[in-house]
Amino acid sequence: QVQLVESGGGLVQPGGSLRLSCAASGFTFSVYTMDWVRQAPGKGLEWVSGINSSGSTYYADSVKGRFTISRDNAKNTLYLQMNSLKPEDTAVYYCAKGGMRGKGTLVTVSS
Repeated sequence: QVQLVESGGGLVQPGGSLRLSCAASGFTFSVYTMDWVRQAPGKGLEWVSGINSSGSTYYADSVKGRFTISRDNAKNTLYLQMNSLKPEDTAVYYCAKGGMRGKGTLVTVSS
C-alpha cells in the first residue's frame, strides 16, 4: 500500500525558510519520479517541482532559484527546501507519485 506522509509545514515570515519532508512507503521509491505540488486557498493544484530517478530536478518558474528538491533513496524520503518565502507561497504542499498524493502539510507565509 502506497503511503506518502508530508511534514515540516508551519507559519513563517516573508523571506524565511522551511524544509518539507515526505516519507514514502509501499513502493520502490528510488525508481520513481517524485513531485511536490501545492494548492493555495481557493485555487487549483499547482505543480511546484519534480525529481526523477536519476536525480534530475525540475521547477516551476514561480519557485525557481528559491526552492530546492532532493531525495534520499536510502531513507525513502523526499525533501523540499524553501527559501526566500513569499506570501504567495502560502498553500497546502503535497508530495506526489504519479496521480497519488499524501494528505499534505500547510505552509503559511505571513508577517
